[in-house]
Amino acid sequence: MIIGLDVGGTHTDAILLGKEGVVRTVKVSTDPNALFETILQALEKTISGVDPKTINRAVLSTTLATNMVVQQQLPPAGMIVAAGPGIDPKYFRTNEHYHTVSGALDHRGREIEPLVKQQVQAIGEDFKRLGIRCAGVVSKFCVHNPTHENAMAELLAPYVERVFKGHACSGSLNFPRRIATTYLNATVYPVHKAFFEAVEQSLTQRGFTVPIRILKPDGGNINFESSLDYPAQTILSGPSASVMGALAYAPKESTSLVLDIGGTTTDMAVLIDGVPLLAPLGIEIAPYKTLIRALQTQSIGIGGDSAVRINGGTLSIGPDRIGKAMAYGGPAPTPTDAFCVLGMAREGDRENAEKGIAPIAGSLGVSVEQAAQKIFKLACQSILDGARAMVDRINSKPVYTVHELWEGSKVHPKELLVLGGPAPQFAEQLTDMFSGRVRVVPHWQVANAIGCALARTTTELTLFADTAQEIITVPGEQYSGSISSHFELEDARRMALELLREKALRRGAASGQLETEIVEASEFNMIRGFHTIGKNIRVLAQVKPGLIEGYDITQNNHEL
Repeated sequence: MIIGLDVGGTHTDAILLGKEGVVRTVKVSTDPNALFETILQALEKTISGVDPKTINRAVLSTTLATNMVVQQQLPPAGMIVAAGPGIDPKYFRTNEHYHTVSGALDHRGREIEPLVKQQVQAIGEDFKRLGIRCAGVVSKFCVHNPTHENAMAELLAPYVERVFKGHACSGSLNFPRRIATTYLNATVYPVHKAFFEAVEQSLTQRGFTVPIRILKPDGGNINFESSLDYPAQTILSGPSASVMGALAYAPKESTSLVLDIGGTTTDMAVLIDGVPLLAPLGIEIAPYKTLIRALQTQSIGIGGDSAVRINGGTLSIGPDRIGKAMAYGGPAPTPTDAFCVLGMAREGDRENAEKGIAPIAGSLGVSVEQAAQKIFKLACQSILDGARAMVDRINSKPVYTVHELWEGSKVHPKELLVLGGPAPQFAEQLTDMFSGRVRVVPHWQVANAIGCALARTTTELTLFADTAQEIITVPGEQYSGSISSHFELEDARRMALELLREKALRRGAASGQLETEIVEASEFNMIRGFHTIGKNIRVLAQVKPGLIEGYDITQNNHEL
């Protein structure tokens, strides 16, 4: 069996999944000020009375890193950046403890200015004096030659607990985004490590020594131990859980819109022929543009517990959540209270819900039932407006699926796949407002946790070859070697797939369910004078995101 657990803004959902389907579901309230305790409570309820020998693995999705970034509550971290030809890296400052030093490489990774060791050591002493535990080091063109980053990391090691190197955080070429990516890994690390230790200790104390994995924003997972090397990979893992939870039910020859309607937000994504879209460059969150690979998702501040109020005589919903619905003892009216008034909710105190909506009805000059209907319709319309805006943005630029550039016509979703606690209620109204098909996915209350449980282990790597210098490197994999001047693009493809397979198995992938592919492959001739002196080759390979096989989750399909 597999444990799947997803931490949402309002609820934390967990499931126990067996070959025959969902065995147990758990839903607990999320305490944003005590996420560790929330996660451990959900895990304890999920495994209570279960034989530890029957659990094969646990896959978690957490909002810890996301909340830290969005709320700008990041622990202090140090950054040291070595420049190179082009824009001054001071323009890419990420945080207070950000330093630039001498030392530069050219675009082929050749040193054109040496590092000054004393500069790095002096900065390290400052970090130690200030109590900074983690730091990141980045050198321009480090993906072609990590020598400067390795040297800076070695010089910093006596002064900090952990150093993250830019070439290890991403093998893609983008200096500003690599700086942001490295910084986020360094600053998130202490909290993620504490989370890792708390979860591991909690399970161990109860006799569970199963492999633990973390869902990544690209829809795949990584084993817990490896996540300590890439803690920023947990940012925005929640929305990817929604996508993976709907993936099994998406049509293979049509475009679908996934709506995960929670208590605080609605997470949305587009599936083309059953394949998720990919954010072309990487996550963009708060002020940071990164190289962290992610599915193309969007979140809007509309959910079942969003605050409903009158602003200037106009009805408005969200984007904030003050607390639970009044029907459940909360302080302010919400769309959930509208469900209660309209008789659409099985539980909850209808009288309290009516008391909450009555002042709004008075302001609008309508009955309580009519006000509830207006709230309901406005919530649905706001979700559809947000979805249309997302689709318009997708259609304004090239569309990339997780497999390749999609060269079809414009994206026009023909179907809504709805999940989340209030999915049936919202879907009923959305059916009248959307021109296509509307389906509530099976186990809609915990479909995101199912997405966590069934996600494959994914990873990627970028291989660079320079036949003029006769060298080959794979940034972040501590791999470099010599090649012949006759090395070809096809040789690079083959080697990239071999190295990718080895990396994926180290990360916890199952060899029998490992689908690899080349995402990008390019080469160009290097010219000196009037002669070709060699080729510069770049190959990006990945394990395809998808669902593991052998588990029946097709029960309870609910179509409207």
